[in-house]
Amino acid sequence: MDRFTHIDENGKVRMVNVSEKQSTLRTARAKGWVKISAEALTLIQSQRIAKGNPLEAARIAGILAAKNTCQLIPLCHPLGLTHLDVQCRILEQGIEIEASATAEGKTGVEMEALTAVSVAALTIYDMCKAVDRNMVISNIRLVEKAGGRSGHYLREE
Repeated sequence: MDRFTHIDENGKVRMVNVSEKQSTLRTARAKGWVKISAEALTLIQSQRIAKGNPLEAARIAGILAAKNTCQLIPLCHPLGLTHLDVQCRILEQGIEIEASATAEGKTGVEMEALTAVSVAALTIYDMCKAVDRNMVISNIRLVEKAGGRSGHYLREE
């Protein structure tokens, strides 16, 4: 059974010591979903949301959030991201958000990708709530990661 690496021998939370780990190329992709009304989707597509373009604002917010993950999630290490991409795609019943993160370092970038998706989804909600307060943010998940001791992970969807 795997042990929790963020808990010390006394049961207290701690930041993991990665000093001895090898620096490797780390990548991660995460996705999430914002279910939104047809009316709101139409307004987004025709660029008539009063606050501006929610997809572009969400993209920028996701990038900013990923760069600041260690300030939001208490036990995350600060990372020097070398690349981050956030994409928002309008689909039939909502918006799919996908973020990919890359860094060369001693710990993975999963939390950065997941944080980017989460904050991008919240930004879409904020910008569209005047039109649709029934939006649902869901299915935020790690899709793929590579690098480091645990190797490659690909979610079966």
